[in-house]
Amino acid sequence: MKVAVIGATGLVGGKMLQVLEERKFPVSQLIPVASDKSIGKKIKFNHHDYPVISIEEAIEKTPQVALFSAGGNVSLKYAEKFAEKGTVVIDNSSAWRMHEGIKLVVPEINGDILNAQDKIIANPNCSTIQMVMALYPLHCRYKIKRIVVSTYQSVTGTGALAVSQLMDERKGKKPEKSAYPYAIDLNVIPQIDIFMPNSYTKEEMKMVNETRKIMNAPEIKITATTVRIPVIGGHSESVNVEFEQAFEVEKVKEILSESPGVIVQDDINNLVYPMPKNAHECDEVYVGRIRRDESIENGLNLWIVSDNLRKGAATNTVQIAELLLKNNLLKA
Repeated sequence: MKVAVIGATGLVGGKMLQVLEERKFPVSQLIPVASDKSIGKKIKFNHHDYPVISIEEAIEKTPQVALFSAGGNVSLKYAEKFAEKGTVVIDNSSAWRMHEGIKLVVPEINGDILNAQDKIIANPNCSTIQMVMALYPLHCRYKIKRIVVSTYQSVTGTGALAVSQLMDERKGKKPEKSAYPYAIDLNVIPQIDIFMPNSYTKEEMKMVNETRKIMNAPEIKITATTVRIPVIGGHSESVNVEFEQAFEVEKVKEILSESPGVIVQDDINNLVYPMPKNAHECDEVYVGRIRRDESIENGLNLWIVSDNLRKGAATNTVQIAELLLKNNLLKA
């Protein structure tokens, strides 16, 4: 199977290559694509070296699947050109997520909606993915009325420049280039992406709109505050949920423990709870600090952590490709 990775030299693109290799996705020919300055650079994959080529050349090679992680503008410009050649595009940017007719997929939740007509498939936002992984099983049982989420997001979500900025600042060195308008080391920045006319950031509105679409629940009331913190390893979220139906906390833990891709870490007597340091390089979504919100009826608090480069991006993308292959929607 010919597999193109668009943005192969970036943080998420590199993680996609790692996950494809780890999960033994049947790649017979890798087609790595990056910006013009990287063309000709060699990418090692499964003990072979593959040269980085231009995106136009990759289109002509007609891969069966193209995994995009090169930004929304690139996806908008080229995804349809791949699709016209019969390639299935799985896009990790925000470009196609809210387009009518484009599926927004987390395989454990709504993978069954995919069919042979889907030539462009959207991968959700990283912070959205880990939240719905934990909330959807509970929604199916108790029906969610309202979600209040505050995020604590890793600098890896911004990219290599942000990681470099953090590390330079930590060493006391002034970064040559900065990803953020302020220092990130020993700081917290309550802004992720640009501000929208309603005073929310684009990231916050992604969580609102994408959650409703993935869970097929436009009626859920959602509000979000997204925050960047000086952490590498994963995103953390404090999530407050109000259900329509009554619940028992132990039953909530049982439901989550039985949900694919979710691990409950909740033993406060032994100080066991999810942390990004422990989630790093893992594909699971970790849930802890599970407790009743005593201020409202049918309220629940959760603490949710996951590696944003893996389940929040690369792994979810590869899982979509695996599902397509399993259901004979990709022709090997």
